[in-house]
Amino acid sequence: MKARLAQLRAYFPVIAFFGGFLWDALTIGRTVAPSDLWILSSYLAGAAGILWWLGHRRHTLAAIVSADGVQITVPSASFLATWWERAPFLLLQFLFGGLFSALFILYFKSSSHLTAVLWSLGLGGLLVANEFIDDKYHRFTITWALFGFCAMLLFNFLLPFMVGSIGMVWFYLSTLAGASLTHWLRKKTPGCPGRAAPVWVIAAMLALAYPLDLIPPVPLVKRDIQVGRNFERVADEYRLTLEKTPWWVFWRELSEEVHLAPGERLYCVSSVFAPGGLSTRLYHRWEHYDAMRGWQTTSRMGFGLSGGRNGGFRGYTYKQEVAPGEWRVHVETENGRTVVTHAFSVVTGAPSEPDREMVRGL
Repeated sequence: MKARLAQLRAYFPVIAFFGGFLWDALTIGRTVAPSDLWILSSYLAGAAGILWWLGHRRHTLAAIVSADGVQITVPSASFLATWWERAPFLLLQFLFGGLFSALFILYFKSSSHLTAVLWSLGLGGLLVANEFIDDKYHRFTITWALFGFCAMLLFNFLLPFMVGSIGMVWFYLSTLAGASLTHWLRKKTPGCPGRAAPVWVIAAMLALAYPLDLIPPVPLVKRDIQVGRNFERVADEYRLTLEKTPWWVFWRELSEEVHLAPGERLYCVSSVFAPGGLSTRLYHRWEHYDAMRGWQTTSRMGFGLSGGRNGGFRGYTYKQEVAPGEWRVHVETENGRTVVTHAFSVVTGAPSEPDREMVRGL
């Protein structure tokens, strides 16, 4: 029995990882609710309290040893003493795991282009790594770095919620706030253990990644984007005529080709979730591929967006006299951050199989 338990113990981190991730995926859902961010804020506050207490405990023991000249040891045979020693680190691991898991899901929801997806996968890597480094948490420099990283990413979500804006200034202020909180907490922790320099290095990396469009435009979340013909608005629904794929393309419902008659309008309708109270302006940037010059922007048209609608807030733009070939539409923020990119090709003439057309509402 003991041997079997010892074997299972090696899989506890993996079980904890998948269990925690599944729980967050089910509870966070498809939108970013204020309650999600307040729960994560409580996780961060709990981790701050544990870090302060660990520093206090180590500083107190060090002071006793310095005063008496006697090394204090805890008997390894005592089950309660062992768990008293390890419990704060296990709880800290749980809180960091919960933060990384939820932040990974939240950032992944906002990721739709390659660099943003890679960023989110990097968070997923930290989530997995956190399950295997609990024995390193006694090194305060590592724990400050993890705490600061979580604080900065969480504040990147929380501040836009509070001020109702996704401007660049709020990203930099929230990043600075997360790093400053970590620096202040370390200074206030008895003994001032570890170093805070890695936290500022992480903050500098985030500051460099933002203008390069490597970080998803949180807290915006892509809902849907479609390109088609015959746009109409019926009640509270936007409708487009789209083309279905042939039956043998079973992994995708809609075709990447759009057939247009000469002079016919081509519409792009996008739906983006934004939290309540957030107002901004989004843009559709239409690009056409030129064999000699590459992707060329043909137009950039904007529309207003106010947050709070669970189904996502929609906007549409259209083009006329669209040249055949490869096209793509980027949904962007005012400062050029990419929310989603939709690629398609335009073919002149009516579709060869009209029965493959369908009307979809957004």
